[in-house]
Amino acid sequence: MTAAFSRQFIARWADMDFNGHMANTAYFNFAADLRFTFFQDCGFPASEFTRLQIGPVVFRDEVDYYREFRLLEPITVTLQLEALSDDGSRFKLRNEFFKDSGELAARVISTGAWLDLTARKLTVPPAGLASALQQLPRSESFSVIAKK
Repeated sequence: MTAAFSRQFIARWADMDFNGHMANTAYFNFAADLRFTFFQDCGFPASEFTRLQIGPVVFRDEVDYYREFRLLEPITVTLQLEALSDDGSRFKLRNEFFKDSGELAARVISTGAWLDLTARKLTVPPAGLASALQQLPRSESFSVIAKK
């Protein structure tokens, strides 16, 4: 199995909640940042999404918390493909959040599809975007999303 795509972040002041640990919205923001970093690294920058008038739409985010992050703590966030339809139109992405010790702190599973921003309808991604998704390392529980 190929190692997950990953980047390191720092828990910032803006990411903290009233209880002094990282807020739930920060997990979703880091997950989205990493996804777009992945696509950019695969030759599909934000400007290409704009040019093609396509974007991701997330139907569901599920998060499980195991350990908390505190202010200025380093966070390693990984990205893997959890599920994908044959045509690449629907996907599930897995982001995992690790402490400096390597301990799993949280997992976010996002279920989504691609939206044609002009027609405002779900669509099959262009070849370059579909290819990028196919390059994403797969989780150990990867599955194929069946057609509806």
